Amino acid sequence: MVMRTGSEPRTARSALRARFWLSVWGLVWALFGTVAFTLAGRTGWAIACGALLLVVAIDLIVVLRHIRQGPHYQPGPDIPPYRPPDDHP
Repeated sequence: MVMRTGSEPRTARSALRARFWLSVWGLVWALFGTVAFTLAGRTGWAIACGALLLVVAIDLIVVLRHIRQGPHYQPGPDIPPYRPPDDHP
């Protein structure tokens, strides 16, 4: 049983492996879209896919950085949950 403290939005943890694979999937499709629209002569769509490619690449870099920082950012079953904050508004 997990006790809710009300501070979950501030102390939430992300499923980094899932974010990593979703970022890789998005990176592949954004790259494909950029190349395909460039070859088709659709400049506007190519720019949009290129911008999406940039956003996905930045997200992938952030996810990899958090994964490399260790178990604080990649919790497993042996990592205890964060303590609730002591200060209440």
